[in-house]
Amino acid sequence: MNEINIPFQHHQSAHCESGVTSNLLYHYGLKVSEPLAFGIGSGLFFAHIPFIKVNGIPATTYRVWPGQIFKKCMSRLDISYTMKSFRTEKDAFDTLDQLLEQQIPVGMLTSVFYLPYLPQAFRFRFNAHNIVVFGKVGNSYLVSDPVMDYTTTISKEDLTFARFAKGVPEPNGKIYYINKIPSQINIESAIFKGIKQTSSWMTKIVIPIFGAKGISYLANKLIQYPNKYDQRKTIQYLGNIIRMQEEIGTGGAGFRFMYAAFLQEASKILNRTELSDTSKRLTAIGDLWRNFAYESGKICKQRTTELATFNELAALLKDISKQELNLFNELFKFKLK
Repeated sequence: MNEINIPFQHHQSAHCESGVTSNLLYHYGLKVSEPLAFGIGSGLFFAHIPFIKVNGIPATTYRVWPGQIFKKCMSRLDISYTMKSFRTEKDAFDTLDQLLEQQIPVGMLTSVFYLPYLPQAFRFRFNAHNIVVFGKVGNSYLVSDPVMDYTTTISKEDLTFARFAKGVPEPNGKIYYINKIPSQINIESAIFKGIKQTSSWMTKIVIPIFGAKGISYLANKLIQYPNKYDQRKTIQYLGNIIRMQEEIGTGGAGFRFMYAAFLQEASKILNRTELSDTSKRLTAIGDLWRNFAYESGKICKQRTTELATFNELAALLKDISKQELNLFNELFKFKLK
C-alpha cells in the first residue's frame, strides 16, 4: 500500500468534534452543518468538578464528554457507525490501514501536544482533539484537521504518539467512522431530541456542579480563590477557566454562540420562530461569557488577586447562571407540532 487518497472534502470549523462529525456526514452526501451536528449531538454542557484535577487544575468543561457529539448525532439520525479503542498500537494502525484501503475516512481522538503541524502555541497536553485521516502516502497519513483551513500530513510516528498519549482522557487509539447512511433522515426528530437532551442536562441534574447551577457553583468557588490559594495558583486556576471557555470551548463563549447558531438553523428547518428568539437570547448570554473572559484575562495579565475583582467576576457568573437556567427551562418545554 504505497498511496491512498480518499476524495475527502475538507471544511474548516470552529470546534474539532462537531467539525469532524459534519465533515464525515458531508462526505457521504448528508449536508449537516457544524452547528446542526453540535446541537443534534447535544454538545453544549457545563460542569465544574474541583475534586477532579487535569494537569493539577480543577476540571471545568463547557461541553459533553469527548465522543458523545458524534455518537448522539449518528444515533438520532439513525446512521450506522463504528467506534472502537485499541490495546496495542499495531492493532490500531492495522485497522486504520484496512479502513483506508476500503475508502473509508476515519475520525479519531488525538493529543494536541503531538500534532507537529499545529503552531507551537496551540500544542499543549489536551488529549481529546478530533481529526479525520483520509489517506496514506508512504509512512505518512493525510489529515483533515477541522480547526485548520487546509489539509496536511503527519508521520506514523507522530500519529502514534498522538493516538496513544498518556493523561486524562487517554485516547487509546480511538477511531470512529460511518458505516451506512439510511435512505430517509428524520432531521426534525433529531433536532428535537438534541434540544430536549441539552435542556435537561442544563436544568434537571440535581448535583449542583453540573448544568446552569454549576455556573453558580463555580462563582462561589471563584470567590474563595484569593484567600485559599497563593497568587500563582489563583491566576493559574482562573486562566484555565477562560482557556477551557475560549480555546477548548471553541466557537465562542464556551459554545454559546455555536448553540445559538444551531437554534437559528433549527428555527428555519422546523419553521418555529420562538427558536430564533431563543437564539438571540443565547447570543446575548454568550456576550456575557465573553465579558467574563475579557475581565478574567485582564486579571491574569495584571496578576492581581484582590477579592473585590473576584467578587465582580462571581457576580457576572451568577447572572449568567440565572439567565441560562431560565432559558433552558423554557427550551425543555419545547415540543414538535
